[in-house]
Amino acid sequence: MILNMKNAIRFFTLLISLTIGARAAAQAPFGEVAQEVNKKLVKVYGSGGFRGLPEYGTGILISPKGHILTAANHLLDTSDLLVHLYDGRRYPAKLIVMEPELDAAIIKIDAGNPQAEMDLELACFDGVAAAKATLARPGDWVLAFSNQFKIAVRDEPLSVQRGIIASYTKFHGRRGIFDYDFTGEVYVIDAIACNPGAAGGALTNTKGELIGMLGKELRNTLSETWINYAIPMQTKIEVKEAGKPRVVSMAEFLEKGPKGEWNPTKIERAKEGPGGYHGIVLVPNVVELTPPFVDGLRPDSPASKSGLQPDDLIVYVDGEPVSSIKAFNAYIAKTQPGMPLKLEVRRGDKLITIDLKLEDMPKRK
Repeated sequence: MILNMKNAIRFFTLLISLTIGARAAAQAPFGEVAQEVNKKLVKVYGSGGFRGLPEYGTGILISPKGHILTAANHLLDTSDLLVHLYDGRRYPAKLIVMEPELDAAIIKIDAGNPQAEMDLELACFDGVAAAKATLARPGDWVLAFSNQFKIAVRDEPLSVQRGIIASYTKFHGRRGIFDYDFTGEVYVIDAIACNPGAAGGALTNTKGELIGMLGKELRNTLSETWINYAIPMQTKIEVKEAGKPRVVSMAEFLEKGPKGEWNPTKIERAKEGPGGYHGIVLVPNVVELTPPFVDGLRPDSPASKSGLQPDDLIVYVDGEPVSSIKAFNAYIAKTQPGMPLKLEVRRGDKLITIDLKLEDMPKRK
């Protein structure tokens, strides 16, 4: 009985110690860590500016010469890409490579001339080393750094949120009515981290070591709730390209991407439908990123009955932002006749909702 009592005392002593240790870890100040991490991040400014389509985001410095890891999103669809460093310096930047399977991109600071490029010695993360480190575990405390809600410009520090990794799981998210392209495992975070502008931000442990990149605003298809997640640096995804298997890894992307040696995957995705008929005539698609401006409406078409007008700019389709004619057509190609379509268009300085119902393609006469 005495032995059992001693064991019970030891057990409860250990339990109390662990509880106190966990609380201490959660409450420990991390100001110095946040300050050091902030030096390795940038604020990204590019295309966007419409409601729900912010023109700002976040990036992670992965080389002292200004290579930046960020999310593959609409911000990069511009020749006027701009980044702000932690100390207030502001530089133009250019897209180096984008990998859709990783939902990641690498951009680079354009210092203006070769000598200025040589003089750049920026604080940065070793992305390749981070991608080869051990995965974080559910229950680990983490810090999420980002320029959410455009909280910082020039030398202002980025937002910092503390939370835990709730789970490491296969991703099931969606944008609009279709599954999201990223299919790998993610860290689901117990912190509201994936807000406008947060995509491309850094997820670190409490020591400030990089463990993931914050994702976009997405809704979980299983629970119909918004999901806060980060793409782990150790991500590996097996895909088929031209009928052949290929493993796409963040480690290899970060190693080859800055050198211009990465070949983005080209996946032919199966269509989900024959594509419904809307009757919208868009402006000529003269460049790859031509915005989806309405040029005209075909007579007796769903679009002609919907209230849509020439010169309307289509901004969203079923809640999905569409920044180009190419993106709009790709979305429509996955629809079916009879499907309702909700468009949000910019008309002057207003955003107007247009509802229409897709029909069968008219037969040629």
